[in-house]
Amino acid sequence: PLMRVGNLDQKRDFTDVRDVVRAYALLLEKGQAGHAYNIASGQMIPVREVLDTLCDIARIRPRIEVDPTLFRPNENRPAYDMSRIRAHAGWQPKIPLRQTLETLYAATLARHRAGA
Repeated sequence: PLMRVGNLDQKRDFTDVRDVVRAYALLLEKGQAGHAYNIASGQMIPVREVLDTLCDIARIRPRIEVDPTLFRPNENRPAYDMSRIRAHAGWQPKIPLRQTLETLYAATLARHRAGA
């Protein structure tokens, strides 16, 4: 199969929603009023790595075509400082990106097979 994609060299911080929910629960107990908390993995991952991992999980090798018309202006994203949430709530993410992607792929496949 052919996949037309944008800029695969951009980096993003990917965090499993289950880790985010755990962070919210901890902040309800331990967070301090008036403080902002960054909930993130703390790792900037190239989009290419996410695509490669998903292709590996799905056991497919698509032909990748980078299309500059799909690039977004100002795509650079900041890395997030998570020191406050660690200090106040003791939170850090536990679920590795690969596990998140495996779960996502399995759920998507199950929905597809169920006709959803």
